[in-house]
Amino acid sequence: MAENDKPWLLRPSTRWRHFRAVPLNRLWVLLVAVFLLFSVIGYYVDLVEADGRIPYFVVFVVAAVSGLNAVVWLIVLSRMSRLALFVLILYQFFNSRIDTALANWMANAFNLNAVPTQTGIHFAATATMVSVMVSYAFFVTYIRREGMETFRLANELALAHGIQKTLVPPVTLRSAPFEVYGISRPSEQVGGDLVDALHLPNGDVIAYLADIAGHGLQAGILMGMLKTAVRTALLDAGEREPHRTLPVLLDRLNTVLPEVKEKHMYATFTGFRLGADGSVFYALAASPPILQWHANGGTLSQTGDAQFPLGLLPVSSFDGYRLDAASGDLLVVATDGILEVCNKPGEEYGTDRLMEVIAANNKDALPALAEKILAAARTFGRQFDDQTILLVRCL
Repeated sequence: MAENDKPWLLRPSTRWRHFRAVPLNRLWVLLVAVFLLFSVIGYYVDLVEADGRIPYFVVFVVAAVSGLNAVVWLIVLSRMSRLALFVLILYQFFNSRIDTALANWMANAFNLNAVPTQTGIHFAATATMVSVMVSYAFFVTYIRREGMETFRLANELALAHGIQKTLVPPVTLRSAPFEVYGISRPSEQVGGDLVDALHLPNGDVIAYLADIAGHGLQAGILMGMLKTAVRTALLDAGEREPHRTLPVLLDRLNTVLPEVKEKHMYATFTGFRLGADGSVFYALAASPPILQWHANGGTLSQTGDAQFPLGLLPVSSFDGYRLDAASGDLLVVATDGILEVCNKPGEEYGTDRLMEVIAANNKDALPALAEKILAAARTFGRQFDDQTILLVRCL
């Protein structure tokens, strides 16, 4: 059963998930630091409630119980279910009584005598100072180790971000009949969205937008593989009939992707073959609809196709279609990272709001229009997914 499928009481708390992600071979340092710090409670009890007269052995046991209690709190909060947390909270109501009963039992069972007040106070104060100092050393060790790990990950992410900027730069391409512009803004340093355009030897243009499920480093790696696969598969595209180029490409990608990805990952895809003669062919794979601004009538329309995503199911074949486009028309494709942005009441940005921005700014230069779309989505709500736009203007 997946973690999200478990009943609420059996799920771990999400607020402490960062500790759950730390391996135990690094977390033990923090656990020792917490144990030593909270063991001070045992010495505090000796000083405040007994004027230092509790036998040494009993003080050590109470201190150990206090430290273990704090360690259990950290483990339960980070790695165990909410049910275990409720049990731990219930235990706290009896913690003091249990400690008292345990101390009395040990004093009677082992015939332990009370310690002189001055000697006991000196012992408890010294033990407190030693515990605090040693716990501080362990805390510093843990922070230093995690800081080094964070620094290493930051360097790797910076390197990956540089690679992504190379793989997914802003796309600007122009042919006699068309102008193409694309841009991608990852939600993290590394994203899984891809926008690309290239000339074919016969003068046609292929422009496409792909969205890898998820985001972060894992999606970024698969995105790089996808771009390589697309460009390789298009090497012979100029020799193929225009209406078959994109369906064949999607068939090949759907065959290759399952062998280089994890089972739960997939990609959506929108592609255009823009002919040197002004023709437009398109193919979709589970992606949002193509929005088309019709310059002649000043209207907007949507074109969609309910085909499966890439790399998820062994689909037999994908279909491609011709799109009627006239001079001045504008084609817009945006990923879910834009369309599914939510405001505070929980409303999605959606296609209608995107169409309003397109209608109000359809004569703008394509880079300016893309920035206005991104700005409108950013103003509407917080970005949680990669945001990518592909724009095609018929000249």
